[in-house]
Amino acid sequence: MKQFFILSSAILILAGTPLFAETNPAAPDNSKINKRDQGDTVKTPEHQSNDKADVELTRQIRKEITQDKSLSILAHNVKIITDGGKVTLRGPVNSQDEKEKIGQKAQQIAGSGKVQNELDVKSSSSR
Repeated sequence: MKQFFILSSAILILAGTPLFAETNPAAPDNSKINKRDQGDTVKTPEHQSNDKADVELTRQIRKEITQDKSLSILAHNVKIITDGGKVTLRGPVNSQDEKEKIGQKAQQIAGSGKVQNELDVKSSSSR
């Protein structure tokens, strides 16, 4: 299942890649975050368990977040990584309020003490 997901993702990425790339493209916004996430101790989407209970927990949290129309698109797309019933939330959100709302939703579903909220609040200058 994991291999299928990786292969499908690679095909989708390649399908969207332009044939003629810019010769001097600008550095992506999230290059510092990508560098930070290279350590072995950092939870990334590759750490998502394929256990049915973990996949279902992730699905329920994602559904709850995306149904909340008061949250931004950025907030709707945060990373939810579940392994052994423990949930890690990662990615940027627009405000502290969004960070707290998402954390509360995840905690209501996963249970108290089972959510690590590592969401980053974007500064107003980087929006």
